[in-house]
Amino acid sequence: MCSLNVVFGSQPETVAFHLKLGQSKAIYNAFKAIKESPDWDTLSDAKKRIVESQIKDAVLTGIALEDDKREQFNKIEQELAKLSKKFGENVLDATKRFEKLITDKKDVEGLPATALGLTAKTAMSKGHENATAENGPWMITLDAPSFMAVMQHAKNRTLREEVYRAFVNRASTGDLDNTAIIDQILKLRLEKAKLLGYNNYAEVSMATKMATVEKADELLEKLRSASWNPAVQDMEDLKYFSKNQGVPKADNLSHWDIGFWSERLRESKYEINEEDLRPYFSFPKVMDGLFSLANKLFGINIEPADGLAPVWNDDVRFYRVNDSSGSPIAFFYFDPYSRPSEKRGGAWMDEVVGRSRVLSQDGSSPRLPVAHMVCNQMPPVGDKPSLMTFREVETVFHEFGHALQHMLTKQDEGLVAGIRNVEWDAVELPSQFMENWCYHRDTLMSIGKHYETGESIPDDIYKKLLAARTFRAGSQSLRQIKLASLDLELHTKYVPGGSESIYDVDRRVSKRTQILPPLPEDKFLCSFSHIFAGGYAAGYYSYKWAEVLSADAFSAFEDAGLDDDKAVKETGHRFRETVLALGGGKAPVEVFVEFRGREPSPEPLLRHNGLLQVAASL
Repeated sequence: MCSLNVVFGSQPETVAFHLKLGQSKAIYNAFKAIKESPDWDTLSDAKKRIVESQIKDAVLTGIALEDDKREQFNKIEQELAKLSKKFGENVLDATKRFEKLITDKKDVEGLPATALGLTAKTAMSKGHENATAENGPWMITLDAPSFMAVMQHAKNRTLREEVYRAFVNRASTGDLDNTAIIDQILKLRLEKAKLLGYNNYAEVSMATKMATVEKADELLEKLRSASWNPAVQDMEDLKYFSKNQGVPKADNLSHWDIGFWSERLRESKYEINEEDLRPYFSFPKVMDGLFSLANKLFGINIEPADGLAPVWNDDVRFYRVNDSSGSPIAFFYFDPYSRPSEKRGGAWMDEVVGRSRVLSQDGSSPRLPVAHMVCNQMPPVGDKPSLMTFREVETVFHEFGHALQHMLTKQDEGLVAGIRNVEWDAVELPSQFMENWCYHRDTLMSIGKHYETGESIPDDIYKKLLAARTFRAGSQSLRQIKLASLDLELHTKYVPGGSESIYDVDRRVSKRTQILPPLPEDKFLCSFSHIFAGGYAAGYYSYKWAEVLSADAFSAFEDAGLDDDKAVKETGHRFRETVLALGGGKAPVEVFVEFRGREPSPEPLLRHNGLLQVAASL
């Protein structure tokens, strides 16, 4: 989830400021007065939602508590911030603490050139000045790029085992042990929930989300039951494949074998090399195709507006978004290329300014929204344009989906315009929705043109991309369901200091969500930063929830007929007028029903993942 960054706990001063602001009696009473006034019924839905959201946020920040209880609440918030910060620091320090220097070339056999270059560069940074990708030495760490490269490509099984064991035990021993911190965090979150009048912390989390605890549990169970048998089959396929590759004891594959043999099986089935696809995805062609799709779906025209606004780097582009009459309705910056020395990795979208009538310069027409999109793809080299991997193409479509919701809003109230005030578990709907178009044949063929010959991406490659999308879908789904279920279990039923430990809960949840049981010594919870150092506490289910929404939204276009231009345009117009236009001015379930004609269903997601047939037979 690009737009919801995982961050360590806030500094005490920041927490104190937010508490003071959130507990402002003047602001709270003003909003309450609006709600209780005779004019309440004359307000628009958007204004009512602003007032109700502000009151709810204040109550969840402890404003309605008696003085002594509010003081206790504030102490809990300060302590939780410290604990979350310490948790994140311990994970970071434990990740950095593991280093394995390899000098024998046989031990890094299988690692791709990019990984060898990275591990040699790491070795150089640790004092091995003569390290090279070809001859080493190579330094393996637990940072994601290094860890994933070893798990997926290292032929040395002993190395994979050592790195895997270190990874799942990060921050679980000695001075960096997070076990007691987790218990204290869960204890304080429960106390906070009780002070606010809730049964558990999950109910507090859900108070500002689209789902309820019951609905989230219900969805996770539906997806779990549909994913279990395919995940069992995935494991059988791996055993069969590895046995045919001459692996002794292939029936007893371990955790450190799964990633490696999955990659080998993927290669044998689909033979898709991401690097080989780059020539078909030149940045200018991808953007032309994306803008053409936006025109077809939403009736907007996007044109370069370079020079109209200052930029922070020569590579940054500025664009104007016009409606069908040619009038500007929004603008956006796009910073597409990697600059390692001055720009963090990843991809994200955020607002520069939001749509607002109050903040307009002329007082009549609203201030127009401006977005910025940031990616980290390979820059152009010489006369050669930036050539993208298919994954990078998906990323651009994803971020553009967020930008569209920000830019095509029709809300004039700034607090609910665009992505503002959209519930956490619904905010990824437009972004994941746009990703679906990367697998739509006509769309892919329009952007997948060889940058030198103009030749379209070969049909067999398109079919492989489509098939690879559902590769090990059951296993991938179960992994997310396990994490989401564990998160909810810890924040609903777990009693800190009771007869059951956090690791007992992990093993209990794993029995119904993992085909291969965790190692007895697995303490992954100690590095589960999303829920203990980030904003996903009792909210990890949001990943699957948003996937359901986006798949169901895309299925509206499938139902209308993807080859029927008129039907696609009509459906696109409806999507624009609801999901994109209404922003946070209406409850997301109401917005979805207005677009789809019914509440969301998990069936389209299961169908897209190749799991629907299994679900139907259960």
